[in-house]
Amino acid sequence: MTTHLQALTFDANDAPRLARFWGDFLGWETADDHHDGIQLLPDDDTGFRMRFLPTQERKTGPNQMHFDLTSTSLDDQRQVVARALALGGRHIDIGQRPEEGHVVLADPEGNEFCVIPPGNKFLEDCGFIGALSCDGSQDVGYFWSRALEWPLVWDQDEETAIRSPHGGPKVTWGGPPLMTKTGKNRLHLDIAPPADGDQQAEVDRLVSLGAKRVDIGQGDVAWVVMADPDGHEFCVLPPR
Repeated sequence: MTTHLQALTFDANDAPRLARFWGDFLGWETADDHHDGIQLLPDDDTGFRMRFLPTQERKTGPNQMHFDLTSTSLDDQRQVVARALALGGRHIDIGQRPEEGHVVLADPEGNEFCVIPPGNKFLEDCGFIGALSCDGSQDVGYFWSRALEWPLVWDQDEETAIRSPHGGPKVTWGGPPLMTKTGKNRLHLDIAPPADGDQQAEVDRLVSLGAKRVDIGQGDVAWVVMADPDGHEFCVLPPR
């Protein structure tokens, strides 16, 4: 059994509030987290959890990752947007054009997400969370395909996408031009070997694929902090 995507983790200034927003918005239940954070458990085929860890650092620029959420009709899209706004989200302008049809919102801490109009063929069978959309190069798409052993479902014009063989959201990378990285990302992936796996062996495998270990001041912890070939952080948890 291969390493699996355990969670998408948010650094949060108010972790309970941010977890409450996303939990109420997605309809996911909360669970205990062993590292002073909060977890949300998916109630669909998303396949990964969401975690919220407290931080004092403030958001200073666009995130490297965001959700693309699907809708079944224009009325459904309006209802999704209205629900997000009622829970504490807000509209934001990132230069999107009206003819594109998607609505760009931010959660209570400014983390961006999009509500996609109906009829999007690329996301049509992916569920409400259609994609985790990332800023990243083609090489990073190839890296994560090999790291998670998820097949490439898109590879064109330096844009890539992968998806679990079991379904759920796609993970996409938009290709160049890439955003300038100015510090630790506010969102990152947590991956873990299976219960009978070996954390160090997995770290060595990821290094052979192009990742590297990094020090972000984590100290003596049970997980290993790494960076993908574009320099974006992720964590390798102990086997689970």
